[in-house]
Amino acid sequence: MPSLWCAVAGDRPVPNNHDDPGHITWRWKDDLIGKRKWYYSKVLRRKSTIISLDLIPNFFALTPSVHDGLEEILFHYKKGSISIEEKFIFQQLSNFGPSDTIELRKKLSASFTQNVSSFNRALELLQRDLRITPSGISRNGRWKYSYIYQTVSREFPDLVELSNKINKEDAILSILRSFFRSNGIGTIDEINKLFRWQKETILDAISALISNCEIIKACPFWDAGEEIYSIPELI
Repeated sequence: MPSLWCAVAGDRPVPNNHDDPGHITWRWKDDLIGKRKWYYSKVLRRKSTIISLDLIPNFFALTPSVHDGLEEILFHYKKGSISIEEKFIFQQLSNFGPSDTIELRKKLSASFTQNVSSFNRALELLQRDLRITPSGISRNGRWKYSYIYQTVSREFPDLVELSNKINKEDAILSILRSFFRSNGIGTIDEINKLFRWQKETILDAISALISNCEIIKACPFWDAGEEIYSIPELI
């Protein structure tokens, strides 16, 4: 997907020197977290993702959970579908409100033995499933920088109602339409890896976009080994 860093600083590695002008992107991100200008969380492939407020209800409509809060988390934990770390973090945020990464890790360590990797994985999975999201920046900790987390239902209270009005087929079409507008081209395998949708579902959505003349089959000059789809403006 398009990168804010590359759009501003060029297609180059993020430098270590803090005075590089490209680092303005991180300040933009930090300044806007919690102001509800967009949705920012580790969503796609558990990587930091910026999603517009117009589009995020479609992602929310596709989540496997029904967003019943703590009761639902406890149900999934008893089924074995989420880890004890995920349950603990969500319980802390539900019962005591927003908390930064440092405090959450301390409380988790005080309750039972755990390692940093399992804690970080739990944070990523809860974000991927749209259950928690960064809501601010804390100066707590050794590096004076950590995210403050909040449950999604509290940070974006209208999401449940908005997503309930969207059926899954329309949600997939809206997201895929945005994907092609952002990338220009794409393959079924790329879409599958990014969104974790079944290939049959992707094919149905692609067929609908082709019928609407929103994308077309591209004809590359090389043997790509699979169909490439494109917005018409690129061909």
